Amino acid sequence: MPYFLILPSLLLAAVVIFWPVVHLFEIATHDVNRFGQLRDFNDGANFTALIASPDFLNALWRTAVWTVAVVGGALVVSIPVAIILNMDFYGRSVARVIVMLPWAVSLTMTAIVWRWALNGESGMLNSALRNLGLIDSNIQWLASAATAFPMQILVGILVTVPFTTTIFLGGLSSIPEDLYEASSLEGASLWQQFREITLPLLKPFVNIAIVLNTIYVFNSFPIIWVMTQGGPANSTDILVTHLYKLAFRLGKLGEAS
Repeated sequence: MPYFLILPSLLLAAVVIFWPVVHLFEIATHDVNRFGQLRDFNDGANFTALIASPDFLNALWRTAVWTVAVVGGALVVSIPVAIILNMDFYGRSVARVIVMLPWAVSLTMTAIVWRWALNGESGMLNSALRNLGLIDSNIQWLASAATAFPMQILVGILVTVPFTTTIFLGGLSSIPEDLYEASSLEGASLWQQFREITLPLLKPFVNIAIVLNTIYVFNSFPIIWVMTQGGPANSTDILVTHLYKLAFRLGKLGEAS
């Protein structure tokens, strides 16, 4: 009887998860035309071609850098933001709403706004820096390999902070206030309270944030694609954008699979 009750879930998982994976492996081991029709078995030629491709290896390495930088940066920023928003001050509810608002905006729209702000000729960032006297000429933020990827990492951190802050706020609200009061009576400083109370009790929530954000950031497509489409000269390609190009621009469905 128990197995019968979970049968619908197993069937759904088989249709939604397992069958696509099997079909993906089938495509990867065959020659495929641009219309997705399978031809001859290629004896692993797609895997060999992919591993031998410098663009793929660069995209793979860049994906690791992208994931670690965005997830790590979001953690570093979100913890102090969550601590501040957890304090009792006038306008706290409004401040929380302001911090959470970017989470409600479409990631594609966020990327479009940042692409405009970082435009080398008429972007808001160049305009602000010129008005402050910090630069004399425009900086091509997204047209230069030296600045495009770092700016995308920065945008990735900013759009990840609201979700991560929400997780940490839930963790901070679960810490008993008595612990802080007792430590204050014993003469503990704010740093000691953070190191000995807040951080250890927040650790399970940090682990949750790392796992969820890693999955989310690793598969993130809109920021890179909307802002630069992997350019200039593939210098900002991560795995998902590189495989997208292989499949839908170059017609190499087998390698992309």
